[in-house]
Amino acid sequence: MDIREKVTIITGASTGIGRATARLFAEHGAMVVLAARSADKLDALARELQSQGREALAVPTDVTQEDAVQTLVAKTIEAYGRVDILVNNAGVGGAGPIADFPADAYRQLIDLNVLGPYYGMRAVIPHMREHGGGLIINISSSATTRVFPTVGPYTSTKHALNSLSAAARLELAPDNIRVISVYPDYTASDFSKGSLQFGAIAAYDLPEGDSPEKVAQKIFEAAIDEPTDTYVT
Repeated sequence: MDIREKVTIITGASTGIGRATARLFAEHGAMVVLAARSADKLDALARELQSQGREALAVPTDVTQEDAVQTLVAKTIEAYGRVDILVNNAGVGGAGPIADFPADAYRQLIDLNVLGPYYGMRAVIPHMREHGGGLIINISSSATTRVFPTVGPYTSTKHALNSLSAAARLELAPDNIRVISVYPDYTASDFSKGSLQFGAIAAYDLPEGDSPEKVAQKIFEAAIDEPTDTYVT
């Protein structure tokens, strides 16, 4: 897809991968709609992009609330008349043995990592159908390709997102709505700092971490080439 002048909603846009993706898409001519819970950070990013002559709209949104996601899409339609691309990036990490991981914390993972993208897809699909198609990019995790102790609660939610993406890809193909998945590896961003951690956590020799900008570049390339899966290694 040529992303110039494409209306692109990016969730989790206030920091890390989402912010880097918003900057890169805007640089290449997309009209970016910035969604996250932090209104101050969103407004600052929108002003930054607008000062560069880019088109950006900040819509503070809690993606765990279906009504809020519907409002996000409604405001996008009101401003631009359509949604061409949805990047479901908002998410939260989690670590801890299953025996020690609280049920309430697991629900938070499910709400943000599964229900958030689910609400986003449900909200944009009718509008994409009406306008002849669109592109949905779901941000998963390379951790779903391997098995790690003490991250089961987190990876299980990303496995669920992978399954949703695979099913939606088949269901929506007749409507020219393409659904692709991007699998970042460990990333040096605020994502790790904000993860939910409980109990004894296994020690891994983690790499230094990819920069958010490297992951954003892979998301950008995926939007152009539209492979089914893109792995950030």
